[in-house]
Amino acid sequence: MPDHSAPLDLLLLPTWLVPVEPAGVVLKQHGLGIRDGRIVLIAPRASALLHPAKEVRELPDMLLCPGLINAHGHAAMTLFRGLADDVPLMHWLEQHIWPAEARWVDEAFVRDGTELAIAEQLKGGITCFSDMYFFPEVASEVIHTSGMRAQITIPILDFPIPGARDSAESLHKGLLLLDDLKQHPRIKVAFGPHAPYSVSDDKLENIRMLAEELDAGIHMHVQETAFEVQQSLEQRGERPLARLARLGLLGPRFQAVHMTQISDDDLALLVESNSHVIHCPHSNLKLASGLCPVEKLWQAGVNVAIGTDGAASNNSLDLLGETRTAALLAKAVANSATALDAHQALRMATLNGARALGIEEHTGSLEIGKAADLLAFDLSGLAQQPVYDPVSQLIYAGNRSGVKHVWVGGKQLLDNQQLTRLDEDRLIASARSWGARIAAR
Repeated sequence: MPDHSAPLDLLLLPTWLVPVEPAGVVLKQHGLGIRDGRIVLIAPRASALLHPAKEVRELPDMLLCPGLINAHGHAAMTLFRGLADDVPLMHWLEQHIWPAEARWVDEAFVRDGTELAIAEQLKGGITCFSDMYFFPEVASEVIHTSGMRAQITIPILDFPIPGARDSAESLHKGLLLLDDLKQHPRIKVAFGPHAPYSVSDDKLENIRMLAEELDAGIHMHVQETAFEVQQSLEQRGERPLARLARLGLLGPRFQAVHMTQISDDDLALLVESNSHVIHCPHSNLKLASGLCPVEKLWQAGVNVAIGTDGAASNNSLDLLGETRTAALLAKAVANSATALDAHQALRMATLNGARALGIEEHTGSLEIGKAADLLAFDLSGLAQQPVYDPVSQLIYAGNRSGVKHVWVGGKQLLDNQQLTRLDEDRLIASARSWGARIAAR
């Protein structure tokens, strides 16, 4: 049992505290206490100061909220940032990205690219991310050392991939990794079949069986473009989501990424199955893939999280910017200025992400007993004045340059905008070296 009489490890005293749960609440002049990596106290400032603490940190003019959760990305693809811009999705994949991956992606690429992505995400206030890429065992090592929280997915496709001759080898390695990490406090392993058009029925049925047996998530690109849906109708006589429902993949463990094409029948399947949708607006806009009807999903009760996608298609891992775009886009798509307000947008980037990844008991909101995954955002700047609603200022007037401090499990990974565990200059030099080699070929 925790010793509630023991001093706090850290007491944070921000101007505003936004717990996200309960929804819409802003606490002014409150303190948050951390002990053994968990939140053990949320109280008015005067009351909080009565608790002995090993360290007291004043955060004037700062908003303290849950760390952001990037629910979809391909971390190591930071090293392909800007390699193939301004082309359609399938051309981008088939003519540029897949050939580049076949040529360049190895353990060193994944190690260096993942580390670069972690550094960028931490500086943008992200405390947890979902990674869908090759050599997941290498990514897990980098994540473990970094102190971040993450979901890593086992890559499954119908053709050979970097690190595996076929899907059977990839699955075998992934299951070993899942077993190795099942007790890890910050890393969770899920299945990552690439997309309905790149994974056959037999493999999907096997994934469903294993996911049920191991209580693991399934993370998959679904209905990203109108072409994908039309191709499925022509070849199979059914929409991709209907096929996945027939194969039994939909459910509370299922994380459907993109979903720009949603019919009434699709919506009914999502609601009935309690599946999650992960919205990636910048990537969808840049690749002209379509527009996810976020407000329609939200009103129907579907849990919608948000992701950046990879830096090769975004080109930024800026979840705060992504969230602003999501809020604005939701209003335009729904033709309603009240769609996805600022507080809902922050919830989508925090607690909804935790729910999609199946970790809402541990993170995503500032509640007693949850891990101290925190973001302190500076609202003292010229462009944020005056502050009527700090959450509105965060979403509509803030950007990632305002992220000052980040903690994961009570460990400070960003201190006054400086990374505490990663060498930024070394990462920049490494990325430039990769860029020079790739460009030369």
